[in-house]
Amino acid sequence: MKGVYLHPLPLRIWHWANALTVIILIVTGSKLRMRGVALLPPHSTALLLHKYAGWAMTASSVFWLGYNLISGHLGRHYAFRRKDIRGIFAQTKFYLLTIFRREENPFRPSPEEKFNPLQKLAYGAVMCIFTAVLVLTGVLLGDIALFRKYILLLNIMRILDAIHVVAAYLFALYLIVHIYMSTLGSNVFSHIKEMIVGYVEEPETQTTDFRPQTSD
Repeated sequence: MKGVYLHPLPLRIWHWANALTVIILIVTGSKLRMRGVALLPPHSTALLLHKYAGWAMTASSVFWLGYNLISGHLGRHYAFRRKDIRGIFAQTKFYLLTIFRREENPFRPSPEEKFNPLQKLAYGAVMCIFTAVLVLTGVLLGDIALFRKYILLLNIMRILDAIHVVAAYLFALYLIVHIYMSTLGSNVFSHIKEMIVGYVEEPETQTTDFRPQTSD
């Protein structure tokens, strides 16, 4: 096996800090939606933690966007290209069928392209749509005087709350899938190890890649 360095230290720190923030948001958000659950923190504590975690997620999102823009990772690893369209079918087939036959992943990550087409779609949607909606609606619902008078004037509190909750459910659904996908490496903990040490282990033998060698 050989290691390929794919995950820089700043992104690894961000990943685990963001994961902790998301867990706090889910736990406290659950308490705010289901007040009768005794095993979760008191409502007032949950509300306060939820607000603090929400601001932490806002800062986390700003860092993620800024770092990926400055480093060039956003265009290099997240941009969806024409060759990815063909890759979607091969990758979907792998996740739904051939992975259970123990066939190799048709996509091999590299420093030039870290994510397969489905990962690009999922991560792009989570960071640029779901997280953005959660942050924006969370800020507007945060009882900030600058926004509150306009929210009350337009009478959109319930609409914002509904959008926030739906986005949170979608984010939680993604998290379940993300945790499952993290177990699909060479062993159950290999992908988790990658996000700790930064290196991705891959076999020495070459695999067939659906990506054409010519550039777009």
